[in-house]
Amino acid sequence: FLLACGAAWVTGKSCAQTWRGLPTLLFYILLLGCGVRFLHFALYEATMFSFPHYALDTLVLIVVAWLGYQVKRTNQMTTQYHWLYEKASPLSWRNR
Repeated sequence: FLLACGAAWVTGKSCAQTWRGLPTLLFYILLLGCGVRFLHFALYEATMFSFPHYALDTLVLIVVAWLGYQVKRTNQMTTQYHWLYEKASPLSWRNR
């Protein structure tokens, strides 16, 4: 769980850092969900092709990746465009 969430967090941050959009992040997380499902199959003898389990794993990864994406994007916007934006919260910014 920690490895998968860590990978999702780093994926979200790297997509934000390279100015990629959310659709690209979603594609990467869907692939990561396949990898996590394979690890469950290989390590814990879970079923490989179980859509409900894949959907749950991927949903958790999407939430963690989006949080990493938003934190990084907020830092980018408030650091690089400090004359335009200020932090409203760790996940958002507002106009000055």
